[in-house]
Amino acid sequence: MGIGRSIAVLTSGGDAQGMNAAVRATVRMGIYTGAKVYFVHEGYQGLVDGGDNIKLATWESVSMMLHLGGTVIGSARCMDFKEKWGRLKAACNLVKLSITNLCVIGGDGSLTGANQFRTEWSELLADLTKGGKISAEEAKRSSHLNIVGMVGSIDNDFCGTDMTIGTDSALHRIIEVVDAITTTAQSHQRTFILEVMGRHCGYLALVTALACGADWVFIPEMPPEENWEEHLCKRLIAQRGRGSRLNVIILAEGAQDRNQKPITCDQVKNLVSKKLGFDTRSTILGHVQRGGTPSAFDRILGSRMGVEAVMALLEATPETPACVVSLSGNMAVRLPLMECVQVTKDVTVAMTEGRFEDAVKLRGKSFQNNWDTYKMLAHVTPPEMKSNINIAIINVGAPCAGMNAAVRAAVRVGIIQGHQMLAVHDGFDGLANGQIEPIIWAQVGGWTGKGGSNLGTNRHLPGKNIEQISLNITKFNIHSLIIIGGFEAYLGGLELVTAREMYEELCIPMVVIPATVSNNVPGSDFSIGADTALNTITMTCDRIKQSAAGTKRRVFIIETMGGYCGYLATMAGLSSGADDAYIYEEPFHIRDLELNVEHLIEKMKTSVKRGLILRNSNANENYTTQFLYNLYSEEGKGTFDCRMNVLGHMQQGGTPSPFDRNFGTKMGSKSVLWLTDKLKECYRHGRIFANMPDSACVLGMKKRSLVFQPLASLKDDTDFEHRIPKTEWWLRLRPILKILAKYDTVEMDTSEVAAMEHVIKKTGLVKGGKM
Repeated sequence: MGIGRSIAVLTSGGDAQGMNAAVRATVRMGIYTGAKVYFVHEGYQGLVDGGDNIKLATWESVSMMLHLGGTVIGSARCMDFKEKWGRLKAACNLVKLSITNLCVIGGDGSLTGANQFRTEWSELLADLTKGGKISAEEAKRSSHLNIVGMVGSIDNDFCGTDMTIGTDSALHRIIEVVDAITTTAQSHQRTFILEVMGRHCGYLALVTALACGADWVFIPEMPPEENWEEHLCKRLIAQRGRGSRLNVIILAEGAQDRNQKPITCDQVKNLVSKKLGFDTRSTILGHVQRGGTPSAFDRILGSRMGVEAVMALLEATPETPACVVSLSGNMAVRLPLMECVQVTKDVTVAMTEGRFEDAVKLRGKSFQNNWDTYKMLAHVTPPEMKSNINIAIINVGAPCAGMNAAVRAAVRVGIIQGHQMLAVHDGFDGLANGQIEPIIWAQVGGWTGKGGSNLGTNRHLPGKNIEQISLNITKFNIHSLIIIGGFEAYLGGLELVTAREMYEELCIPMVVIPATVSNNVPGSDFSIGADTALNTITMTCDRIKQSAAGTKRRVFIIETMGGYCGYLATMAGLSSGADDAYIYEEPFHIRDLELNVEHLIEKMKTSVKRGLILRNSNANENYTTQFLYNLYSEEGKGTFDCRMNVLGHMQQGGTPSPFDRNFGTKMGSKSVLWLTDKLKECYRHGRIFANMPDSACVLGMKKRSLVFQPLASLKDDTDFEHRIPKTEWWLRLRPILKILAKYDTVEMDTSEVAAMEHVIKKTGLVKGGKM
C-alpha cells in the first residue's frame, strides 16, 4: 500500500464494546504502513453528509480509547445510504479525498451495504463524471474501491465468525446481573426469568444458560417441543426436589414456539406463578448489555482484527471479493463477505420454514456444541442402571477461576452416564491420605460461578506418596482419574503414568484438564482461569492509566504473574495498550531497555503523557521489576517519573469470566464422555487395565477444536526447567503490541497469513462457527 493510499474507517449499525479497539488498531496499523487514515463520524450518514464528518486521524487521536465502550466515532442508522442518491454523495466525498479503501465495522446489514457500494462503484463514478461532479482524472485515480469488514455485534449472529466484537463484553454484563440476581433469589426461594438480547440469534441466551447453570433456555433457533409448559413446570419442581432454592430461566428476546408465536417473559412468569405458585420475578436486561467497558477478549479481538483488516486492504486487488476478517479458534481468518451474509440469511430462512435442526447446524460447530452440552446438563434424568464405575476428580496446583465449573460439569455428566463420582480434597496429598468421598448432583449446584477451588488444592506432586496413592486407588475402587490444574497437574499426571510399570493399580485412564492463570500447560492454547486473570489485570491497568492521565508525565511498571510464561503480560499489554511487555520467551538486553526509555521520552513530547510497561514475574533474573523501576526513574529524570505495582494474588481470585465458565463446563463434560469410551476399551476379563500412552491424555484447545493428546507425547514440546511449552502460539501477536505502541521497525511474522477461506461448502453447510 505504502505512500499515497488512503483508508477510511467507519462504525455502523448498533454499537458494540470493542469497536474502539478495532478503530484504534486500524488507524495505527494504517499509519504504520504509510497510509493516510480518515475517521468517518456517524457511520454511513457521515459518509453521505461528508464535510467535517470525514476527518484525518492521527496517532494520538486514538489514544485512551481502548477501555471505552460503544464507538467514539459515532454510529447512526442511515436511510440515505439505502438510496442511490445517498450512495452517489458518499462516493463523491470519497473520490474528492482520494480514499479508495473502506474499513467497515458493523453488523451484517452494514456489511451488505458496503458490498453493494463496492459493486456499484464504477457505475457511481460514471454518473458523477456525467453530472460534472468529478473530473475524468479523479474518476481514474479512484477507479476501484477495496472493502474489508469487521463484525461488531453483541448478538454474535454472523455466520463464519467465532466471536463478533462485543459478544464477550455483553456476556460479562449479563453474568454480572445473573450473579447478583441468583444471590437474592436464593434468599427468597424465587424463580427468576431473565430476558437477554438476540432478536434472531440465541447465542447470548445459550451461553448465559451454560454459564449460570440455568434450568431452561428459550432460543429462536430451537423452540421448545409442543406441550413445553408442562415439561418446564416438571423440570422446575424436580430442581426444587433436588434441594435447589432457586430456578433460573433464560429467554432470548426472539424466543418463539414451534408455530413461530413469540414466547414472552410475562407469559412464562404467569405460567410458573399460576401453575406452581412459585414466587416469580422477571428482569429484562435491555441496553445494559451493550454498555460498559469492553472485556480483555474484545479488546484483543478488536486489535487483532484491525491489524488484519489493514493487511487485507494492503493485499486487495480489484479481483478479490470483499472480505470480513474474523477469528476462528485463535487464528485470524479472512472470509468472503457475501458468503457469510448468505449463510446468516439461510439461518433465518431455516427458522421461518421450521427446519430448526438445520438452523442450529448453520450457526456453526460450536453453537451446536453449546446446545448439546446445555441439553446434556439440563435435560437428562440420571439412569436407573448404574455403571459400577467410579471416577475421581482432583484439583492440583494453584487455584484459579473456572476450576469449579469444570468439576461441576464432570460430576453431573458422570452421574448422567450412571457413574459414581468421587471428590478428592487437597490435591495429590488428599489422594495419598484418603481424603476421598462421593460427590452428588446437588452438591455442585451453583459451582459454575464460584472462583478458586472448592475441592481444595496444593502444588505437591505424587512423589514419595506414589505407593500410598496406588493403595488408595484400590481401596476406593477408583477406575479413572480427572486431574484439573496447571503445570503440576501435567507433571503429576506424567509421574503417575511413569509409575504404571511399578504399580499396576495406576493402569487406569486419566485426563488432565489445564487450569491455571499462567496458561503454560503443554498441549493447550488456552487454560481455564487465564481469561479471568487477564480481565483482572486489564481492569487494574485501566485504573492505573487513568491515574497517570491525571498526573501526566508518569510511567507505570507493572508486574504480572505467569512464572516463566509471558502469556498474561503479552495479552494484558495488548488489551491495556501498554508500551511494552517484558517476557522470558523474548530475551531483552540493556540496549533494548535504552530504546524503550528513549521511546518513552519521545512519547512525553506528544499529547499522550503517560507510559505503561508490563513485566512478567520471571522475565529475567537480573532485570527485576525493581531494577527496571530504578533504571526508568534515573533515565527519565526531568522528563517523567515512575511508579511500580506488583499485582500479586488478586490475579488468581475473583468470580470466573463467562469464557472460563463456558470453557470449564465444556472441558469437564468432554473429559467424562472420553473416559466413558476409554473405560469400555480398557475393560478386559472383568477388570480395567489401561497402560497404552493414549489412555492418559491432556484435553486441550488446539487452534480450532478440543483435542486429547497423550501426556507422554507432549514431553518433547516441554521446557521442564522453565515449566512452559516450547511452542507458544501467542508469541505471533507480540509484533502487534509493538506496532500499536509506535515502534518503527517491527518484524511481523506473516508466515501464517490468513488466506481467504470459503464458508459455504458443497453441501451448503458451514464450517467454523462459534466458540
